[in-house]
Amino acid sequence: MLVIDGNRMEYDSISEQIPLDKLQSKIVKIMLSSEKTYPYKSIKHLAFELNLRKSSVDASLALYDSNIGFEVFRNARCNEQYWERTNPGGFLSKENVKPSDAMNDIYRNGHKYGTECSTAIVIIYYKAVLDVYNAALFDEIFPEIYLMNWIHIDSDLGITFDKDPIDDLPGDCIYFKNPDVDPETPEWRGENAIDLGNGYYYGHGMGIKTAEEILYILNRFRKEDAEQPAHRLDGVTRPAIQHLADIYINILQGTGV
Repeated sequence: MLVIDGNRMEYDSISEQIPLDKLQSKIVKIMLSSEKTYPYKSIKHLAFELNLRKSSVDASLALYDSNIGFEVFRNARCNEQYWERTNPGGFLSKENVKPSDAMNDIYRNGHKYGTECSTAIVIIYYKAVLDVYNAALFDEIFPEIYLMNWIHIDSDLGITFDKDPIDDLPGDCIYFKNPDVDPETPEWRGENAIDLGNGYYYGHGMGIKTAEEILYILNRFRKEDAEQPAHRLDGVTRPAIQHLADIYINILQGTGV
């Protein structure tokens, strides 16, 4: 069920107010038919989420095409024109560059970068927000960016964990866990992957795969006495979408747009 300002919505009323592409139409239909209630303050908040989810899928596909490398943290690399590599293997945006330019450089010059899958998800979500916001607003809200893992996320981007999502929604991050990973290959202890909305997922280091293909690859890297197969966890991770929507909508309203 999808509810806006306390009113239960139907597909036609939404599509009349928001131009929906194929992916966004699918998301709306999932929400409308769900046992879960999806509440929104306004139609603008729903539109923002649909745009951000679409942008997250687009950013995933673009990162796949960027030729960014897969590296464990100790071997992480970045373009030092825009980023400072920290000792743990993270990337800190430099003071003399715009964070929006630094983020876009990853997509323009992916061959100069190498990192692991959780950092790739963070990159995707920052890029998705950048493309829904504009560069000026992005730089205002995120004056400094540290890319590494969930722990170092900017509070305005936020990373929320939904332990009982019920529905599979494009743009969410799914985790595939390999509990009996071979200790010689700890980088294969799991895979963070973005739901692309078509039965496929993007996972950095694996590429675009089905869930079955991701599990097959992970199961190849189990220890000899493994008892538990790789499996998908129930919960999903995503940015603080409605908080980001509040920022965006309040600023637009303040400018009279």
